[in-house]
Amino acid sequence: RAVVEEIKRRHQTGQPVLVGTISIEISELLSEHLKKLKIPHNVLNAKYHAQEAEIIAKAGQRGAVTIATNMAGRGTDIKLGEGVAELGGLCIIGTERHEARRIDNQLRGRAGRQGDPGFSQFYISMEDDLMRKFGSENMMGMMDRLGFTEDEPIESRMITKAVETAQKRVEASNFDRRRVVLQYDDVMNQQRDIIYSQRREVLFSDHVKHIITSMMESHLKHVVGVHCPDELVPEEWDLGALISHLNGTIFQEGDLSEKELKGKEKEEILEFLIARTHEKYERREKEITPEIMREFEKVVLLRSVDSKWMDHIDAMDQLRQGIHLRAYAQTDPLREYQLEGFQMFNEMIRSIEEEVSTYIMKAQVGVSSLVRVAVAEGEAVQPSDEEEKPKKRQPVVRGEKIGRNDPCPCGSGKKYKHCHGAIQQPVENK
Repeated sequence: RAVVEEIKRRHQTGQPVLVGTISIEISELLSEHLKKLKIPHNVLNAKYHAQEAEIIAKAGQRGAVTIATNMAGRGTDIKLGEGVAELGGLCIIGTERHEARRIDNQLRGRAGRQGDPGFSQFYISMEDDLMRKFGSENMMGMMDRLGFTEDEPIESRMITKAVETAQKRVEASNFDRRRVVLQYDDVMNQQRDIIYSQRREVLFSDHVKHIITSMMESHLKHVVGVHCPDELVPEEWDLGALISHLNGTIFQEGDLSEKELKGKEKEEILEFLIARTHEKYERREKEITPEIMREFEKVVLLRSVDSKWMDHIDAMDQLRQGIHLRAYAQTDPLREYQLEGFQMFNEMIRSIEEEVSTYIMKAQVGVSSLVRVAVAEGEAVQPSDEEEKPKKRQPVVRGEKIGRNDPCPCGSGKKYKHCHGAIQQPVENK
């Protein structure tokens, strides 16, 4: 009511008024009240964005009343009409304080532009979202004790200070929320940098054998560490399980035996397996030629890294969606996300190493790979023009139809039906 009365008073003097609201609903509600008082006005919100330029252009004219949301007409200089400056310039009325002081200042800034006079006034209710969230109960109690009625407008520095304090709290809360989001994103950014740097190295290198051998050695070290733990004496190590595991990744059945590993220390077992792996790798390279092996290494690396990285992104996203529940267990969700994310990343790296080792040592390289590399090197056998060149289809030539009693075109002097026509007759009747 106070806003409507202020608009009515300013309108009667001819001073243009721009009313700022925080939502379309409030702008339309205020418009209904002005219609009841028969005050001509324009409504500028997301529903009428097509007329925005025209409405804003007229907002500074004498007697104009414009209702706009905070998002409408920003960054526009509202030109004052003739004689408006003497009336005090454009009057800005805010129906509610926004959670961010920046938005309020943008609304204030639409008056008094380029040296023109102007005026701004904000109205706020104790039932507004901002005041309801941040301590309006104490102020409501104080108003009741002082005997203020519900509809009585109050101007007080104390209220202004309370509003600014509430806005600072909201801004601080939003800042903390953005800072936490950035900290969560930093976890994935660090992992992304590692994966992408490794991928670029593979893409722009002609020789990635050292990466493959390093991955296989890391895989062997991990497998030996699992099956030959330091907590157990060598006699208790499960060498059979170790050999069975390696037969599924790097070696074939019969390549290793427990007899070869018994009596060796953990480091000796690892050195023995690494040496055997290098021997097997060299033999496999000779089988499929070094050129094919170099291409095969890059294909396997890129395929494994891309596949495992996509799965890891999905897993990290699922972890992040539910990590806030860890706060109920009196733990820091961000710290838990960092720790579990690091563990999941290490598991992904081990999975890549195992998959690369398995593909390199056991996958079958088809003939298509040989042809592809030969073409890339310019050594593929090109088909000869006579053998492989596709032949053009010859057009079908249709002659004039020969009658049965016409002379045969072969020159025998007989009728066609008694000469070549008799030969084709059985074929035509089928």
